[in-house]
Amino acid sequence: MSKFIRAIVVASLCIVGGLAYAADVDGTWTASFDTQVGNQTYTYSLKADGATLTGTAKGNLITDSTLSDGKIDGNKITFVEKGMYMGMPLTFNYSGELAGDEIKFKRELMGFPAEEFVAKRAPN
Repeated sequence: MSKFIRAIVVASLCIVGGLAYAADVDGTWTASFDTQVGNQTYTYSLKADGATLTGTAKGNLITDSTLSDGKIDGNKITFVEKGMYMGMPLTFNYSGELAGDEIKFKRELMGFPAEEFVAKRAPN
């Protein structure tokens, strides 16, 4: 087999492998963490489509948020949560790292100190 064909096969396997791994983020994830406005509990519904991530988030203080601009790069994910708190629109920027049934998140809001927490995959 020529080097060129071998390179194409290896590249194709890497791409397919990456897409299969990205699918592991699909499903429901739950988290509870302290913030400047008190304890928050969240349920995230995430869906991967290749390297694109979409979904929704529901919390005890910020309800019915949409997730946009989601990206998956191996075990790293990013997305933006757009929700409302006391009638005020808020935009949170998330980055996270998937490790089995946990996602270690960092969440940032308009220059406030970042919140770090772990979301766990909910049982089916």
